[in-house]
Formats: sequence, structure tokens, C-alpha cells
Amino acid sequence: MILQETEMRLREGLSFDDVLLLPRDSEITPSEVETRTTIARDISLKAPILSSPMDRVTEARMAIAMAREGGLGIIHRNLTPAQQSQEVDRVKRSEHGIITDPISLPPDKTIQDAVALMERYHISGVPITETDTNTLVGILTNRDIRFETDYSRPISDIMTSDSTRHGGLVTAALGTTLEQAQEMLQHHRIEKLPIVDKDRKLLGLITIKDIQKVRQFPNATKDARGRLRCGAAIGPLSDPVGRTSMLVEAGVDLIVIDAAHGHSIGVLNALREVRREFPDLPIIAGNVATREGARALAEAGADAIRVGLGAGSICTTRIVSGVGVPQLMAVLDCAAEASRYGIPIIADGGIRFSGDAVKSLAAGAAAIMVGNLLAGTQEAPGEVILYQGRAYKDYRGMGSEGALREGSSDRYGLDPTARFVPEGVEGRVPYKGALHDTVHQILGGIRSGMGYLGAANLTELQERAEFIRITGASLRESHVHDVWITKEPPNYSGEYMFGEQRGE
Repeated sequence: MILQETEMRLREGLSFDDVLLLPRDSEITPSEVETRTTIARDISLKAPILSSPMDRVTEARMAIAMAREGGLGIIHRNLTPAQQSQEVDRVKRSEHGIITDPISLPPDKTIQDAVALMERYHISGVPITETDTNTLVGILTNRDIRFETDYSRPISDIMTSDSTRHGGLVTAALGTTLEQAQEMLQHHRIEKLPIVDKDRKLLGLITIKDIQKVRQFPNATKDARGRLRCGAAIGPLSDPVGRTSMLVEAGVDLIVIDAAHGHSIGVLNALREVRREFPDLPIIAGNVATREGARALAEAGADAIRVGLGAGSICTTRIVSGVGVPQLMAVLDCAAEASRYGIPIIADGGIRFSGDAVKSLAAGAAAIMVGNLLAGTQEAPGEVILYQGRAYKDYRGMGSEGALREGSSDRYGLDPTARFVPEGVEGRVPYKGALHDTVHQILGGIRSGMGYLGAANLTELQERAEFIRITGASLRESHVHDVWITKEPPNYSGEYMFGEQRGE
């Protein structure tokens, strides 16, 4: 059958390189803008950046670093539910203002038990309590263990207690502020301060490291108990409620229902099931790239919508399947639809430069989600590899053959026992060092773009944004040209534009 012109309308799709934002009159400098955003219910970020739930991007170490920078990490799901829950637990226990549920041991446990516990949770000390009453009887730290050779002895033999010389066990009452705790820690030359009630029952713990981290990372994303926030991805087909239950028990702050095609019955059913079982849990669902997809997820109960189909640097979905939407168009359409339901969208994919992040936020996204830009940092999983004299980290799409074999097949609706048709590649990205530097550059670019538009906050950025379409010549003019770069800046590389094998 020959389709008439009215039966098949061809829409024009634009992405980041097709447009620029017009500058506007400005009375604000980049240092004065506010980048705070809300991504789901009461979860706000001072940096509108999420790390992608990819197995070469986000595990506990990345999630901890992202939260400290004011963003949020989403732990990938190419793990067993127990392993993923352990990653969440590591994040939640990594930092506290006041630890309200400190791990403790009874005095009859061995020193070896204490050492194993401290190594597991990366802590340097543990309160010692009576099993039945939770009464504090001592504390064991690395200092107590340092010269011990017989790890089979009971903890009670070497712990610091009231009977110990040099002042014994120092404690504080409930209601002690961080400032008061710091004074006590300094006065007694100790690093851990147990909080007890009048009956000496253990209520909490304050450590000097946590006090220092509060000062060092003032923009950190934290929950009401002072713990770092993190999210975790779940699959729509592999017992989503069961996995979510374990993650919630570990303390996860939000769930991302992770699928390549979010406008599908499997994702919608999983979303409804998880929402029914956990009505108060923030849920981000996706991925979608159309108004209809955004509407379906919003009506099924999503608190935020993840937008992007085939835009990622390691994704081949558009080439393999012939299906996709240019990322800027997807963000514009989905943001417009989601706004009717009062829920935010997360722009996921296609962001190579900080300018692309600005365009995503200006188009209506509450935050961006990035993988490639973070995969080369030292906090990303994987080892640093050397190739032709340069340092790299390996990076792969969750639709790559390797990732599919290790557990992400249901993200693409595939049978894990069948022969795969990959929708992603495996590769490498340049090693970038500490995450802090990369986030600083992304956030600095966002601030710069807001300054050029005279936007004091992200709402004003979206209100003042006006896109213009540009030509290929304009894009070439926008990039570095007519010069050989002798020293690349930290926020720009010609490799991202032209590939490693470009000519001089």
C-alpha cells in the first residue's frame, strides 16, 4: 500500500548539536546562580546531576562521591539483590552527622570478629554493648588492636571501658550538638563519641571523621538522619517487588525502574506493583522519549521520568533497531507532558559537554543523568588500564553483549538463555582522576550558561531559554578551529567531537 502524505507525517528531530541558546540580558554572575533542583518528591539536589545505573559507572564508591558533591548516584542492577543491597548499605553507613543505628558487638565476641566487621564496613571502631539490654560497656578502635597478636581473645580483654586507665570510656548525652561533640573529642583526644541515655543504653555515635566531612562537603545530598542519599535500579521483569523490598530495608532513597523501552506493559506493570507495595517510595521510571510514553508513566504512578532512547555514547539502539528520538526533542516533548502532571524529568544520554547539560535543563529537565562523562573517574568501577602510553578505564553499554550476559538482558526484554542481539558496545574512555574535578567542570558550565541567560535558578533558565537552529558551519565555528591544541582544558577534548583517529 502506498501511504499518502497525510498518513505519514515526518516530524523534524533536533538534538544538542543542532541548536544554541540565545544570550539574554543579565544582572547575575555564574557564582551567584542557584542550581538546586527537586528530582522526586522531597529529594532535592544542589547539583542537578545523577550518575547512570551502569555497571562501569555506579557502585557504592561512585554513589558516595556523587552525594558528597551534591548530586546522586544510582547503583546498577547487574548484581544479585543481596549484593546491590550491600552497596546501598555501604553508602548509607559511609557518613553520618550522628549515627543513630551504630553497628555494635557484645564483649564476648573475639577480636577477629571485630576486625572482620570493621573491614566489611570500612570503619575504624565499634561500640561494645550487652546483647540483651544494648547497654554500652566499652568501645573498640584500631588503636586498641594495633599491637595485638592474639585475635582469638575476647573483645572485653582489650576494649576501652570505664575501668580502663587514662579516663576510661567517654560518652555524651542525647541532644549533644556536633559543635559540643567536637569539643569533647578534641579535649579527650578521641575519635568516637558514643551517645547514651541515663541508663547507658547506646543511642548513637558521633565520629570526628563525620564532623570533618560535614565541614568538607557542605553541599552533600543527605537524608533526614544525616546519611548520604543514593538510588538503585531495578529491572521490570525480575521480581521487582522482591528486589525493592531488600533495597528499602538497606535504606535506599529512591528506585529507578530501568528499561530501554519504558513505554511497555512490563515496565508499567512493574511500576504499578512497586507503587502498590511501597506507596511512599520515590520512583523514577523510564526510559521514554515521547509525550505518550511520559503520560503513561505519569499515570501509572512515577514520581519522575527518565528520558532518552539511543542517545548514549555506547548505545547502538537507533542503529540496530532503527528506532529513537533525538535527545533534545525527546526532552522538550516529555518535559511538556510531564509538567501537566507536576512531575520532573531526568535527561539521560547524549551529553558530551557541559553545554549539552545546559541545553537539557533549559529544555525542561530537572536534572541530567550521565555515564560517559563519569566512567573515566577514579570512583567508577574497574581498573585503570594503559594503552599506547595513556591511561583509560573500560566502559560499556548495558545493552552490550558482556553486560547482557552478566544480568541486564531484561532491560531490553531479552531471554537471558537465548543468543543476544546487542544494542551497545564495549570500549574505553580516558582516565580523568577524581570525580570532584569532573563534577566541578560540569556544574561550572551549567552556572556559566545560566549567567549568559540571566537566570538566577533553573526555573528562570527554562523561562528565559530561546533555542535557535544552527547549521553545520555554525557547529564547526562553535568548536575549536584553526589551531592545534597543545594543552587541552579539563572540560573540552577534540576526541569527543571527532574521535581518537582524527587527522591533524
